[in-house]
Amino acid sequence: MEKQNAIKVFDEKQVRTVWDAEQEKWFFSITDVIAALTGTDRPRKYWSDLKSRLLKEGSELSAKIGQLKLPAEDGKMRMTDVADTEQLFRLIQSIPSPKAEPFKLWLAEVASERLDEMQDPELTIDRALEQYMRLGYSENWINQRLKSIEVRKELTDEWKRVGLKAGVQFATLTDIITKAWAGRNTKEYKVLKGLKKENLRDNMTNTELILNMLAEASTKDISNATDPDSFEASKEVARQGGNVAKVARIELEARTGKQVVSALNAKKALKSTEQSKALRAGKKN
Repeated sequence: MEKQNAIKVFDEKQVRTVWDAEQEKWFFSITDVIAALTGTDRPRKYWSDLKSRLLKEGSELSAKIGQLKLPAEDGKMRMTDVADTEQLFRLIQSIPSPKAEPFKLWLAEVASERLDEMQDPELTIDRALEQYMRLGYSENWINQRLKSIEVRKELTDEWKRVGLKAGVQFATLTDIITKAWAGRNTKEYKVLKGLKKENLRDNMTNTELILNMLAEASTKDISNATDPDSFEASKEVARQGGNVAKVARIELEARTGKQVVSALNAKKALKSTEQSKALRAGKKN
């Protein structure tokens, strides 16, 4: 069964989703939906209490809720309660929120957009660009981010080709690549940037994104050239690919005197650059 993970954005809140190609429907993380609708910082507790109340009321909805693997805060794929669009419409009725009606419209748009994208794949890129623009990213950063998605897809396709499995194996190799070039694994990198559920790449600066792309592209090329025959062999390839970007990072830091890997995220970097430009323009005037 072919499934595709994606991050959707409602009211500046990220909602993890999975597209099930066989059933041709979206599944949404229930806890992410609850967080977006209520603003609670304990969506799991909210969902647990809501399930208990629904059971007491005799509702069969919670019993029909399924689970799928979605990326967790630690970057690993974990089983998560999900609901399809129809189930969410029913679930929203039990969640008092002024955002309920806008969210219903958003759900309908998401479902419609997927059908459009199946007919015209270029729309996927256009909509991703629009979402990043709405979140305040610069056009230059967005171009890099979209390219990084393409590079990542090529790498995961290569991993699939050599017989590796999405989930734990992909996450382990990603950690190795990141540790090799950045000196931190994915979790440590996110802690540095003060992230929880947020996507690490969405919070990288332009330079970090470029070096991460170099690491992943190098890993893909080395894997394709050496054709590793085991998970252990692919781990070594991941280290080699990450080291290519590490060399570039060290050289750049030596020439600029600045650390590439930092707590700064893309949007903060953009604001800092704009403020610096305004300050320099003020001095000239």
